[in-house]
This record gives sequence, C-alpha cells and structure tokens, in this order.
Amino acid sequence: MSFSSKVKEEVCRHTNLSKPEAAALLSAIMKVSGTLTFTSNRQINFRITTENAGIARLFFKILKSHFNIHTRLMVKKSNSLKKNNIYMVVISEDMGVRELLTQLGILGDEKGMITFDYGIRDSLVETEESKRAYIRGGFLGGGSISNPEKTYHLEFVTHDLEYAEALSRLINTYDLTSKVIQRKSSFVVYLKEGEQIVDLLNIIGAHSSLLELENIRIMKEMRNNVNRLVNCETANLSKTVNAAVRQVESIKLIQKEIGLNRLPKNLRDIAELRVNYPDESLKELGEMLDPPVGKSGVNHRLRRIEKIADELRKEER
Repeated sequence: MSFSSKVKEEVCRHTNLSKPEAAALLSAIMKVSGTLTFTSNRQINFRITTENAGIARLFFKILKSHFNIHTRLMVKKSNSLKKNNIYMVVISEDMGVRELLTQLGILGDEKGMITFDYGIRDSLVETEESKRAYIRGGFLGGGSISNPEKTYHLEFVTHDLEYAEALSRLINTYDLTSKVIQRKSSFVVYLKEGEQIVDLLNIIGAHSSLLELENIRIMKEMRNNVNRLVNCETANLSKTVNAAVRQVESIKLIQKEIGLNRLPKNLRDIAELRVNYPDESLKELGEMLDPPVGKSGVNHRLRRIEKIADELRKEER
C-alpha cells in the first residue's frame, strides 16, 4: 500500500462528525472529485468515483446519517492493468441531490437558472473544526502525497483555477505556503516542504502517518549528516595524502639534485622524517622533532622545501 493510501485510510476513520463538519467534508469531496450530469428530462445526477473503498464507505455513511440520503453504491472493475475495484456513489434527483448540492455550496439559483459556485462558501468553514474537515475532504477527493523516503510532495488536484486558489487560501490560513500551478487541464495546490506537509497531516487528523513521516525525516537527516561527515573526512584525507606525496617527491628531487646536506638543519630534519614516515600527519611529524614543533611550524618548513624544489625544476627547463 502506498503512503498516500495509508494516509487516506487513516483519515477515513474520522467518522464522529458534527453536521457542519460533515457538510464541509462532503462539499470538498464533491467539488474536487464529483461529476454532475443532466438527464434528458433535465434531471440532475451526481456521482463520486473512487478506487478507495474507505472513501466510498465514508461518503455513503455521512449521506445516510447526516442528510438522510440513501444512495446507490456500485462497484466495477477498472480497465487498468491492476484491475482494481472502482466504487461509485450515485445521488439522483429523487434522492434530493438538488437540495444537497445547494446546501453544500456547489449549486446556486439565479432567476430560476442553475449556477455553479466555484469558490468555497464562507458558511461551510466558519469554525476551526469545519475548516479542518473541509481540507480533509479536499485531500480525500483529490489529494495525494509522495513516498517521503524519496521526496516531500503533497498536492490537491482540482479542475478549476478559482477553486484551487480558494482552497490554497484556506490551507494557508494555517501559516502554510501552498501554491497553485496548472498541470495540463487541472490546477494543482501543492506543498513541497517536509515540515509543512507534517503540519497539514496534523490539520487533517492523520497523526499516525504524521509520526511515520517524522521518523523518516529524522532518519534521512541523520543519513545526510553522516554522508556530509564522511565526504568531509574523505576530502580531508585525500588532501592530506596528495600533499604528502607532493612533499616526498620534492624532497627526493632536492636529494637527487643538490643533496639534503645543502639544506638548513631544521629543513633537513623534517625532510628526513617526511621521507621515512610518509603516512604521518603534520602534527605527528612535529612531535618527532627535538625539540617538538607545532603543526603550523612543520607546514611552514615543508612549504619552504617545496619552494626550493620548484626553483630546481625551473632551472632544469
């Protein structure tokens, strides 16, 4: 099961809703994923289609318990390769669909003409609880979340720009920074920061999924920190090894061309140590001298040796 499906399953277990919460949740689900059709005799049918049995059950239960609407629930096989079940909840005119759509802020009536409301009716999101229920419904209807092991991305897919912007504004009342983009014929409200996705999961009541995502974030951060430390250590080791090889080559060149005896004693001593102990650090080489010399002093002497070698190389050209 995908992480997105697990979140939806958890969210669907929130069934103890007040009437305003139920209205807000239904309105969001229906606006995001519903289909409105007109029959030949101007009757209205409304259909919710989903591959998630939990969403279909929740939709069916809320309609029955809060709106006294006994719907039809149909199941068929998908045409996709996976052959998943597709669940359809259908509400017809004789079930009171027109009154329900008007009550949920989906349909309006202007001078006897049916109109569509593409925003979010204020009366549906007056309280904190109904706001959270509305966002939860939007996620159930058209939301998805990527596997947090791979990337952080949560989105709501909608079919109207005005509605997408209204949903984004509602989400952003929680100090989030959701944005809207167009993807082909759809409009997507999305969040890409792990911390903000955690906040949204808290808003919609997906607390178990929230903890799972937080654990993954912590593990990823730990792995990233370890990788940074390893890369840093590897880079430093490589730098140290390359410097030691370069220093030994310079010392051998001086020995070949003029002999180490031509060097001042302090340079000759460190040159002999470097050749005899090519793998030792500057600090360890300094501790071998008598009297001991600090790391910066050893580095200074070896730089002088490399400078002498560079001058000898120039003379050879």
